[in-house]
Amino acid sequence: MRCVTRFAPSPTGLLHLGHAFAACRAHDYATARGGRFLLRIEDIDRGRCRPEFEAAIFEDMAWLGLDYEQPVRRQSDHLAYYGGFLDRLEADGLLYPCFCTRKDVERELIDLLGAPHHGPDGLIYPGTCRDLSIAEREAQISAGKPFALRLNMAAALARTGPLTYIESSDEVVARPERFGDVVLARKEVRTSYHLSVTVDDALQGMTDVVRGEDLRDATDIHRLLQALLGLPSPIYHHHGLIMGPDGKRLAKRDKSETLQALRARGVTAGEVRHRLG
Repeated sequence: MRCVTRFAPSPTGLLHLGHAFAACRAHDYATARGGRFLLRIEDIDRGRCRPEFEAAIFEDMAWLGLDYEQPVRRQSDHLAYYGGFLDRLEADGLLYPCFCTRKDVERELIDLLGAPHHGPDGLIYPGTCRDLSIAEREAQISAGKPFALRLNMAAALARTGPLTYIESSDEVVARPERFGDVVLARKEVRTSYHLSVTVDDALQGMTDVVRGEDLRDATDIHRLLQALLGLPSPIYHHHGLIMGPDGKRLAKRDKSETLQALRARGVTAGEVRHRLG
């Protein structure tokens, strides 16, 4: 089977060296094997994504000399497609509406455990809305209260049983229960990062997902969704991250130096490649 990889940034800011490293690793992995390299724009967060950041992604990819197949898949153009998979999970009785805000979750965790309980994906939801009656759910929806759709993790795992995935050449046991009942959609957007990424990787025929170590934990959720939806599981390759002078990984929120800024300083793409090893 011909190798297929992808680079899938979100246009919520300008790309930095960490993004360049991830893009080059995925591109070079496919190229070395005579495979295909795809670019995907993950822009379902309409509150943070900006057209100018998307345009900058294309400019950065061209500057780095990374060729990718056309057309580029833009997730915001396919929300109805993701919604169809969400409907399948809902029809299987695996989803429930959650009306809790983040502050509600924090208060509930403090009451139960004495402090907020964090997992790989943030706060671990304590299941407050899981056992609401149908009447209670309908009353809150009718009242216009915002809600998210959460995956009933216990019910999902009871359906799939134990799960594993391949990390390079090793079999790894998936432990999605660490995340609790994750959000798979919100009222205004009927998808989430976890759902759309899982569906797109299958649709685009990914054989190998080459991405940063910071996304390794998310693979457990993606493997669970693959099993629930009957989707194939690619081989995963999680690589190390580029760290800044402070020893922390580069991040948009920390205003790490961008590729655009490096270009403006006269740094060449070849110098960036050399710096990244």
